[in-house]
Amino acid sequence: MTEMPLQSEPLAIPGRPFGRIVRSVLGYAAVTALMFLTPLLLVFMPAMLFHSGVRNGRRATWMALLLGIALAAVASHSAPTVAEMNMKYAYLAAEILCLAIPAMLVLPLVERSAPFGGVLMTAVVAALPGFAIAEIGSRLLFGFSLYGDQLKQYEEWGTGVLTMFQQRGATAETLIAVHRSLDIGKACVPTAGLTSVIVFFVLSIMMFGRLRAFREFIQTREASVTPGVYLFRNLSLPDWLLFAFLLGGAVPLATGLLQKVAGNVLAVVIFLYLLQGLAIFRALLAAVGISGMGLFFAFLMLGLLTFTGGIAPILLTIAGLFDSFFDFRKFRRKDDSNEGHTD
Repeated sequence: MTEMPLQSEPLAIPGRPFGRIVRSVLGYAAVTALMFLTPLLLVFMPAMLFHSGVRNGRRATWMALLLGIALAAVASHSAPTVAEMNMKYAYLAAEILCLAIPAMLVLPLVERSAPFGGVLMTAVVAALPGFAIAEIGSRLLFGFSLYGDQLKQYEEWGTGVLTMFQQRGATAETLIAVHRSLDIGKACVPTAGLTSVIVFFVLSIMMFGRLRAFREFIQTREASVTPGVYLFRNLSLPDWLLFAFLLGGAVPLATGLLQKVAGNVLAVVIFLYLLQGLAIFRALLAAVGISGMGLFFAFLMLGLLTFTGGIAPILLTIAGLFDSFFDFRKFRRKDDSNEGHTD
């Protein structure tokens, strides 16, 4: 009997050609630069980085990101004035530190299908120091304040709102109430950037989940091995967020800068629990089999109740808060995790 010779070296695993990977990296770099320069496209930057990481690997994705940053920096340098160029550099730095780098940091979690809420909160925590670094660095390097620019835009908008109420003949009591509301909003201007990052990551994680499921189906003609992980209705925030809620609840007891910090923390946490409340609402609709046009009309009615002074947002936020104690999504249909549902 003839013995087969032992394999002295590991078998080579067939992979994508090197030239194809290079072309892919260059393509992702060009798309990254376009997203940095186009605010409407920036919302899906995390999804693009996740997709690149899964397709080409983390090292190639870092290369694509660095090339994209270089291209965006060159394009920003062509601004007509020095002041506008400094502003573009400042916002580019904020986008890199608060969106792109956090996306790369949570990429390993996304690759192993970590829970939706855990990925989101890890990205949020990673983005927090980015805001501080971007603000301090912009002041030192470019003489431009991101916070000052956002505050100026808010004040201009607030002046327009007061003028509109005055032109419509609002009473003195109404004007005082509007003015107080604008003052509260002014104190929460720092949260605007963070809430935008939260929305961007929620949409990108959902989009990546759809893209990955579609790609797996094309390759294997079978359903995804991780069905429903990144559907919106499966968004469940970690329990430790309750401590941040308690910290923000100390607003009435604090004064000065500490009160502003606690107030902004509370605003962000309430926004997160509102999102979780919406996820619960979506899960309940899926549990009773509402989809398609029924889903559209359900959210339309919810929006009408919100904008007509209803208490729907308050109830949703309360539901999101108490979801840590009561699992409101226990009632599930057998096909609840089907990727065919629309979120």
